[in-house]
Amino acid sequence: MRQLSGLDASFLNLETPSTPLHVASVAILDGDTADFDAIRAHIEERLHLLPPFRWKLAQVPFGLDHPYWIDDPDFDIEFHVRRIALPAPGDDQQLADQVSRIHARPLDRSRPLWELYYIDNVHGRDVAILTKMHHAAVDGASGAEILTTLLDVTPVPGEFEAPPASRDVLRYPSQLEMLARGGAGVLMRPAHAWRTMRRTVQALPAIGRQVGAMLSLVQPEEKALARPKMQAPPTPFNAPITPHRRFAFGSVSLDTVKEIKSAQGTTVNDVIMAAAAGAIRRYLIDKDALPDRPLQAMVPVSVRTSDEKGTMGNRVTTIVAMLPTDLDDPLERLQRVHEVMQVAKERDAVPADLLSDFTEFAPPAVAARAARAVARLRWADRFRTPVNLVISNIPGPNVPLYYAGARLKHLYPVSAIVDGIGLNLTLQSYMGSIDFGLVSCRDLVPDLATLLAMLEDEFAILEEAAL
Repeated sequence: MRQLSGLDASFLNLETPSTPLHVASVAILDGDTADFDAIRAHIEERLHLLPPFRWKLAQVPFGLDHPYWIDDPDFDIEFHVRRIALPAPGDDQQLADQVSRIHARPLDRSRPLWELYYIDNVHGRDVAILTKMHHAAVDGASGAEILTTLLDVTPVPGEFEAPPASRDVLRYPSQLEMLARGGAGVLMRPAHAWRTMRRTVQALPAIGRQVGAMLSLVQPEEKALARPKMQAPPTPFNAPITPHRRFAFGSVSLDTVKEIKSAQGTTVNDVIMAAAAGAIRRYLIDKDALPDRPLQAMVPVSVRTSDEKGTMGNRVTTIVAMLPTDLDDPLERLQRVHEVMQVAKERDAVPADLLSDFTEFAPPAVAARAARAVARLRWADRFRTPVNLVISNIPGPNVPLYYAGARLKHLYPVSAIVDGIGLNLTLQSYMGSIDFGLVSCRDLVPDLATLLAMLEDEFAILEEAAL
């Protein structure tokens, strides 16, 4: 048994019919070397190395404590690994539409929280592997670890030690057993409270500086433009979301992005954010909805240490960065992003463990009810969020990888959106490319393919201006 942290459990509590909180990826495989039966057998052989693939939720009665993960005694891989096909011609838009439909559906909580779709007829010959996993089980870094376990660096799959023989018979724990565990958790809550109070006191100076900066109370004038505000400016995608999704994907050359960053003395992430700022600026101008002041982007940052590899769950913090959508010149946008990100990185951050401590301290039953109440109140109708969108950049391998002998051509991330923040841009590098996946609420950004085209165009504009 492994208990969910308070942060992991919050992804369960905050999930609603319109806000499924799973993350996904779309791997494009060479169709000449891909085989469905080989993929399924490959996953089965490595199940003992993929704990979240076997984990099933076990709830504590009355919500006394956070749920637990247990190995599913009735695990059935045929439920999780499925095969479908695109109609001819199997183009990018058809694949994006199929991913949108599947991504909009919540996962079945009575089973391990993942699904894999083997999608035939991509461009008539290739195969796409869409893998969905609940955010309660993985974050971006731990999701990448799972992919590392499934992928090989040679066409011949590597050999792994067989799982140790076990005489234990898997069974689902009784309500009495879970109640006993919940009671023990209640007894530990005062210790969590003391730790939370101590860490909060230690973090008060950093918290004060963060809040003061966002309230414009203590901003050095030369850095004022880099400081986020308490409320992000309004845009069409900052509203309550519906259950419907749009997905769009594309790639740009990593070498070109590196040339731009070297020529301008910035970073790869700066170039990505500057291109995103340019694309969103153009999109909002076309909608006659560009705010006067810059948008604000949430940028997730992994705080997973080397000692925490393989632990799964969520180990992330975030920074809020100003996105210079108010600037017309692409190179000015790039330099502004560079300045903004430098300020954000230099800023005293609230310790990443503090949020986790608060989620552990809050009584689970109360936290769950509070999350449901927030969803019912439709707070995004009444209040503006501190951010307009999420932009995430995940470094990936620069060597060819193989999935059960099939060559991996691209790996597109598919992230989650929430009420009030109906747009997510996530990027991952692989084999000389930056593969990006855009996710939106279909009712807020129905023409996501237009934004994708603008993003690809902005990289070309930056290349022409910078080199």
